[in-house]
Amino acid sequence: MSMRLAPCLASLAAAALAPPALAHPHVFIDARAEIVFDDNDRLAAIRHIWRFDEAFTAFAVDGLDADGDGAFSVAELDPLAKVNVDSLAEFGFFSYVIVDDEEQAFTAPDEYWLSYDDGQLTLFYTLPLTPPAAVNGTVTIQVFDPEFFVAFQFVPDDPATLIDAPPGCDAVYTPPGEIDVQTLVLLGQIPMDQRELPPDLRRAASVAANAIAITCP
Repeated sequence: MSMRLAPCLASLAAAALAPPALAHPHVFIDARAEIVFDDNDRLAAIRHIWRFDEAFTAFAVDGLDADGDGAFSVAELDPLAKVNVDSLAEFGFFSYVIVDDEEQAFTAPDEYWLSYDDGQLTLFYTLPLTPPAAVNGTVTIQVFDPEFFVAFQFVPDDPATLIDAPPGCDAVYTPPGEIDVQTLVLLGQIPMDQRELPPDLRRAASVAANAIAITCP
């Protein structure tokens, strides 16, 4: 891996191993999500659109302007996009889909890219569910970092959009809540090299998640 590529989400992932109870956000992301259905009316994928803050962007793109024109093309950013997606996989893409109290699995994205405008990077990637999930009642999508290193804030005007959903389906976004002190203490006791939280603790920490409830008749 190029040392110039490492500063992005790969180093973010390593730094996220700091004790959660002592951690605070180092990266801020304005997010949107497109919820994609397949031809069989199943939830098939999440298209994430994540816009990074200016400070992190400057850190990530330092030295990547190959032609020296002061701009960054999608082609110039392709290797960095791959580093981002590969490192996010180690953390489950900070994404959780819960159907009937069961977390669903993902396939690694094969569609992703970065864009750069107004001094900020935006990561676009499609996260497929494996297998696609039938929406019988309510499906919950959560986006958050249980380690509190990355702060996600969904844009208020259009946080979640349904794509090719059956008639009558709806998406309701709920912003993060406050996590309780006891859960913070338990998170602080997790070893620094343990990236996957116990399910019960992860669920307790999920009060700090951005939540999207998908309901279909």
